[in-house]
Amino acid sequence: MRKSLLLFGFALALLSCNKEQAAGGKEFKTAYVDTYKLLEESEEMKDFTNKAKVKEGELSRELQQKAKELQLDAASFESEARVKGMQWAQLKQQELQKRQRDLGIMQETFREEFDKEFGVKRDTIVSQMRKFIKDYGKKNGYDYIYGTGEAATVLYAREGYDITKKLIKELNEKYKAQASKEEPAKKEEKN
Repeated sequence: MRKSLLLFGFALALLSCNKEQAAGGKEFKTAYVDTYKLLEESEEMKDFTNKAKVKEGELSRELQQKAKELQLDAASFESEARVKGMQWAQLKQQELQKRQRDLGIMQETFREEFDKEFGVKRDTIVSQMRKFIKDYGKKNGYDYIYGTGEAATVLYAREGYDITKKLIKELNEKYKAQASKEEPAKKEEKN
C-alpha cells in the first residue's frame, strides 16, 4: 500500500514537472521509461533470455543424468554390499561420496560459468540500453528521463542539472571535519 502511494506520488510529481517552468521561463521536457517493460519487450533481451534458457537446459540435463547415475549406483550399493562384504562396501561408499562431491563441484562450476557468461552479456545489454536512452534524450531535447521499475532512477539529465560533484565535495568536507574533531578527542582519551 505504501509503495503504491509512493509510486503514485512519484508519477504525479513527474507529470507536474513536465508543466513546470525553470528559472528563465524555459519549460522542462521530461519523460519516463518503464525499465522493466523495456527489458521484457526488447527483442535483444528476448533472444538473450531464450539462449540462456537453452544453455541452462543443456547444463541441467547433463547434471541430472549424472545425478541419476549416482542414485542408481547408490541404490544397487546396498544389495551388493551384503554379498561382497564390508571391505568392498567401505571402498564403494568412499567412491560414491567422491562422485557426489564431484557432482556438487561440477554443478557449482556450471553455475559460475553460466553466471559469468550470461551475466556479462546481460550487463552489456543493459548498459547499451542506458546509452541508447541517454542518446535519445539528447537527440530529442529532454531535460530528464526517469526510469520506473524496481528502483526509480534518472536515466538521462542534461549535465547542467547534475549536482553529484557538489554533493561529493560537501560530503567529503563534512567527513574530514568530523574526522579532525574526533582525532583530538581520541588523543585525550589515550592520555
